[in-house]
Amino acid sequence: MNNTIDALALKKAFIAGANNLNNNKDYINELNVFPVPDGDTGTNMTLTMQSATREVEAAPLNMTAIAKAMSTGSLRGARGNSGVILSQLLRGFSKKIQDKEEIGVKDIADAFQKAVETAYKAVMKPKEGTILTVAKGIATKARECADADMSLENFCTDVIAHGDEVLKSTPDLLPVLKEAGVVDSGGQGLMEFLKGAFDGLTGKTVAVVSDVSGNQSLSGANASVGTGISTDDIKFGYCTEFIINLEKPYGEKEEEELKAFLESIGDSIVCVSLDDIVKIHVHTNHPGQAFEKGLTLGYLSNMKVDNMRIEHHEKVIKAAEREEAARQEAEKNKKKVEPKKEYGFITVSMGDGLKELFTELGADYIIEGGQTMNPSTEDMLNAIEKVNAENIFIFPNNKNIILAANQAASLSKDKNVIVMATANSPQGISAMIAFDSTMSLEDNKENMQDTISNIKSGQVTYAVRDTSIDGKTIKEGDIIGIGDKGLVSVGQDIADVTFSLIESSVDEDSEIISIYYGQEIAEDDANKLADRVADAFPDTDVQIYYGGQPIYYYIVSAE
Repeated sequence: MNNTIDALALKKAFIAGANNLNNNKDYINELNVFPVPDGDTGTNMTLTMQSATREVEAAPLNMTAIAKAMSTGSLRGARGNSGVILSQLLRGFSKKIQDKEEIGVKDIADAFQKAVETAYKAVMKPKEGTILTVAKGIATKARECADADMSLENFCTDVIAHGDEVLKSTPDLLPVLKEAGVVDSGGQGLMEFLKGAFDGLTGKTVAVVSDVSGNQSLSGANASVGTGISTDDIKFGYCTEFIINLEKPYGEKEEEELKAFLESIGDSIVCVSLDDIVKIHVHTNHPGQAFEKGLTLGYLSNMKVDNMRIEHHEKVIKAAEREEAARQEAEKNKKKVEPKKEYGFITVSMGDGLKELFTELGADYIIEGGQTMNPSTEDMLNAIEKVNAENIFIFPNNKNIILAANQAASLSKDKNVIVMATANSPQGISAMIAFDSTMSLEDNKENMQDTISNIKSGQVTYAVRDTSIDGKTIKEGDIIGIGDKGLVSVGQDIADVTFSLIESSVDEDSEIISIYYGQEIAEDDANKLADRVADAFPDTDVQIYYGGQPIYYYIVSAE
């Protein structure tokens, strides 16, 4: 193993690290403290790294280009708190190496230090016992080893070993980790990336599915076209086209499963994946079955069904692409002539009912996402671009999306973007209701923030594993109610757990109780719960809405 790293070695190491992170994402997800069915740290970090890897693979083979690709790719693709922090670590690291032709241990130590400084600055209230603690420990050890003038191999070995020790100590710094019996999931993700990168430096193969020539490789990054397209007569009558906007991991296995399913219901199949979307074209007698399959991987757009025959799939796809390009150009031209309005609103939401509520309240753009899939910084930037307003309010409606929203706001150059740190949909809804177009921007910000701070909220779901939180024992399958400050109630009955959660949120100042029921709850059951709450709290106004959200049976609030 050489004592310096050139551009090619860095490229190999980065891709190997990203692959190792991807290989271990399910394990990292399982380390989330709350045993809810939406563990996402591993997924968020992997999707962040996939975005960076696509740019690294396409970058020219020089240190400057690769370093910038690592930084910009991860920055735009960052998802969730863990992904944003990881992108900031890469941003700081890249700044220190981008002007060098080769890097040695002293350069790496300097870069680690810059990485930690950059990441800590990006987090408003850094918390120890997290990925930041692990990164800081790594940087400290790196400086110690560099000053000892170690070889690169010994340097990497010692730094990684120390990183593991710091990771093991995270439960001692965060009691909630100790009670749950896990280490910090973000820190684990960082270590998996570094271990993969070290293996890449030493020549070990870490499930790298392409060389480093710039061909896209990671799951979801490679474009492939289905075979068997024919201009012969077609026995399936509906030409079905749509785009899957991926919300689930999509690698070679998932791609083959999708193609096999499409082949079982039709022919003339085209399945093209690029970045976070999959284009589908299939001739079938059952378009609905194709849509349902697509929905298992993400949400759908550009859906089109025609009862017609086509001569060749390339003609259809090229025509569709020309049509889409023309539509986008028309939208751009329309925006050029339309004056910007004073205020615009972007909100993150999942569930038909919640999206309808936000639309009725005046949301200009709703980003599909939430606990189960955190939108990326780039998703936020795309939304900002599409809202024609001078001042744009973003409501993340999830604690794990706020950092990505802040990062997007900092990258937006021509619009004033204000991120309201809403932790859930009830806060976002109440904040939008509180907006008053006759008030100044600053007064609206203050008014909405006051409204957000006066809301107590919670959500009800089920446990996916045995654990202990806040002194309460949880078994897999238990119904759990989670409030603003942690676990509130555990039980076997959804309504009972939800009622206990609401009971803990209501105080003598509460005037309104809002209940949003999810896609798995029947309307009659939701109304029975609302009546029970109204009887228990006769001095409050109990409002019930269909939220349609997945995973969470109920989302509730009191204000």
